[in-house]
Amino acid sequence: MVTAESPVLRQLDAFRRIVGAGFVFVDPEVLDAYASDETEDLHYLPDVVLKPGTPEEISQVLRICSEQRIPVTPRGAGTGLSGGALPHLGGVVLSLERLNRILDIDERNLQVTTEPGVITEVLQNAVREKGLFYPPDPSSRGSCMIGGNIAENSGGPKAVKYGVVKDYVLNLEVVLPSGDIIWTGANVLKNATGYNLTQLIVGSEGTLGIVTKIVLRLLPHPQHDLLMLVPFRSAENACAAVSAIFRAGYTPSALEFMERDALEWVMRFVDNSIVPIQDDVVAHLLIEVDGNDMDVLMKDMEGIATLVQEFDCGDILFADDAQQKAELWKLRRRVGEAVKSNSIYKEEDTVVPRAELPQLLAGVKAIGKKYGFHSVCYGHAGDGNLHVNIIKGDLSDEAWNGSLKEGIREIFALVKRLGGTISGEHGIGLVQKEYLPIVFNEVQLALMRGIKQLFDPNGILNAGKIFDPK
Repeated sequence: MVTAESPVLRQLDAFRRIVGAGFVFVDPEVLDAYASDETEDLHYLPDVVLKPGTPEEISQVLRICSEQRIPVTPRGAGTGLSGGALPHLGGVVLSLERLNRILDIDERNLQVTTEPGVITEVLQNAVREKGLFYPPDPSSRGSCMIGGNIAENSGGPKAVKYGVVKDYVLNLEVVLPSGDIIWTGANVLKNATGYNLTQLIVGSEGTLGIVTKIVLRLLPHPQHDLLMLVPFRSAENACAAVSAIFRAGYTPSALEFMERDALEWVMRFVDNSIVPIQDDVVAHLLIEVDGNDMDVLMKDMEGIATLVQEFDCGDILFADDAQQKAELWKLRRRVGEAVKSNSIYKEEDTVVPRAELPQLLAGVKAIGKKYGFHSVCYGHAGDGNLHVNIIKGDLSDEAWNGSLKEGIREIFALVKRLGGTISGEHGIGLVQKEYLPIVFNEVQLALMRGIKQLFDPNGILNAGKIFDPK
């Protein structure tokens, strides 16, 4: 709540002069809309919401907030799953939704320059019209923004073949907490000139600076793709098949894992029974290949289909046409929404070397049995990224808010032992920071805190995310 003594209230007139009175919001309805994202059921009201339209306006706002020690929470579309856009300290929510232009598609150099408020799928469609391809495709691509993807180093299904956001970012315009505006690199494919500030900003979760322009590299768009859904009678066998596919020399453009519950829940959620699930089936792999030679793709699919037979799979569903492909992908992309609609839940974004997936899945189920929770697992099996959704169900509030944390710690300790880490693409944000010491020692954490201090000496920018504020 803004009070007469609030430093935010004292700066409202200045904010109105900078961004325009029509883009400064203190009414309860707007504040409430920016008080949550897609992280569990958390809710924190900001004191004010600002919607600047230029980097220069952002610069002026940050100068004031730094001088007055006003917390600033950058925000894109609010689709995050680690609390990165939650204003838990109040202060300013700085929304980037007005910076929503694709500035240039450079067909000669296979690059695009964009502002951060562009919806990911809008960008993908715009470059595809030119025959070009931006592969990173989070499940929320129809609503998430490129700036948020930069902040979280997002991935998505196609990361297994094409890589994640960091593999496509060439250069960034960034407003620092001081108000200074810098470019982090150059619009080139190779750069050995000093420290790599570009990659430092990618995945920094809005704690070091606010990205206002982005230069991305592009690829020619593949002409063809094929898709199949493979049922398994053992979830561990499904996970084991993943590593075998790559060891056999195949490189799918997507390789997704879904437990039975995940697929059943999402089919009910979208009212689509395209997939008949036999009683003995417990998990599925959704496997896609893409490229320009259909004969090669057909041989790859035949080879993969033959290989997975060794892992006790059922009848394989091959997508016959574009509509069936779209329906299958819709099921995978909306699993998260379906899980959320069923129960209060916590989503853990684990990632391990892909050959260790069977051990991870078995360990998660054993830990769930120990602590009395049910989990629904799905994710990007091709790169070892398993989303573990812990369902509250019949758990008491005491267990949900108490002993469950020990169960999560055990999952993360298992992930660490298997050579993995506690977030593949969702970030640390607000809800995972207490678990960082499981994967980092104090020397590593001190280096990260030092970087934060150097960029943001007054500790205003997304304060309390990744680390506790000073």
